[in-house]
Amino acid sequence: SRMQVYLVGGAVRDALLGQAVKERDWVVVGGTREELLRLNYREVGRDFPVFLHPETHEEYALARLERKVGPGYRGFTVEFGPGVSLEEDLARRDLTINAIAQARDGTLIDPHVGKRDLDARLLRHVSPAFVEDPVRVLRVARFAARFAPLGFQVAPETLEMMRTMVERHEVDSLVPERVWQETEKALREPKASEFFAVLRACAALQPVYPEIDALFGVPQPAQWHPEIDTGVHTLMVLDQAALLSGEPQVRFAALVHDLGKGATPREQWPSHRGHEERSVALVEALAERVRLPSDYRDLAIIVARYHGIVHRAFELRPKTVLEFMERADAFRRPERFAQALLACEADSRGRTGLEHEPYPQRQYLHAARDAAAAIKPSTEDIAAHAGARIAELLHQRRVQAIAELRARSAARHPSPG
Repeated sequence: SRMQVYLVGGAVRDALLGQAVKERDWVVVGGTREELLRLNYREVGRDFPVFLHPETHEEYALARLERKVGPGYRGFTVEFGPGVSLEEDLARRDLTINAIAQARDGTLIDPHVGKRDLDARLLRHVSPAFVEDPVRVLRVARFAARFAPLGFQVAPETLEMMRTMVERHEVDSLVPERVWQETEKALREPKASEFFAVLRACAALQPVYPEIDALFGVPQPAQWHPEIDTGVHTLMVLDQAALLSGEPQVRFAALVHDLGKGATPREQWPSHRGHEERSVALVEALAERVRLPSDYRDLAIIVARYHGIVHRAFELRPKTVLEFMERADAFRRPERFAQALLACEADSRGRTGLEHEPYPQRQYLHAARDAAAAIKPSTEDIAAHAGARIAELLHQRRVQAIAELRARSAARHPSPG
């Protein structure tokens, strides 16, 4: 048989970058479905033939061609089989750095000079067919988030092409759940903020996440926000969250904590009274639209609603601290409460010049939660009192425990004012 096999895509790219290769994908040229099945490959592809190797279980796909026949990202016909060349298969890929193949003997097949773009740190489209699939706008932004720490940038002509796709309303056909899939992957990347920065640079942020786009150009008081612009602050907060936590839920909550500032009436600028409840409403609407998983949604709402209270932790009466922790469900969901405090710390540090300031509020509220949670009714209490009275005693003792903790930390952290 004339069947030849090439390593393609991410595995070739990451090896050339000196990064760990996570999964290896292969393309089969000059082969047929029957041939692979005869060699005990297992067929798994739904829309086009993809097979798993009998031993390694790595993916092998028959070389294929795609032709655009209708709108949206479903409007393609796919042709595959022994007649499709490796070059034709590579030509349908999105970015040059993802369109490099490697033969069994290590030779690179690189018709779109992806190696040159890797060295120049450029994310560049393979061909004018790039415009046919709006998901690529999101994918380029996601690759930017992954590779920004290595100095990668979107090639100007690719950004221009993305902008054209937005102007032609191609991006409007993206299904919100698909937008979320790409966003969730981007939130796990080292420079997650770059995903949103690139979408904004090609004007795609407005149609995709209007609530986030609305934050740019909205001022905040310089006294608290030397960076002034709410959109700039938001991406700084996301950067700080990425430094503090690898958890995408924490990063997402940090990103959307101030959405309400985009809806502040202009005559109230630069002040944003009541933005917390506006933020909660906007998070709920966004959650509905993209079918946000509940762990993301619930954490984001807690942070949007309570970040101001957390920042003022040392000014609050112990009773207020306890009530806040009860409303935030800190006793039943300690791990989520810990995530919320991390997002609040990110908010505090996401300001020009304050990136390295300590945030003792987080340690204090952690300790307050633990001190209060440690207090349980004794067997004597249970024997002597009715349920309502026990709850009342518990509440008093918990407030007392927080008050003692507060007195100990007040010596260390005098209230600002």
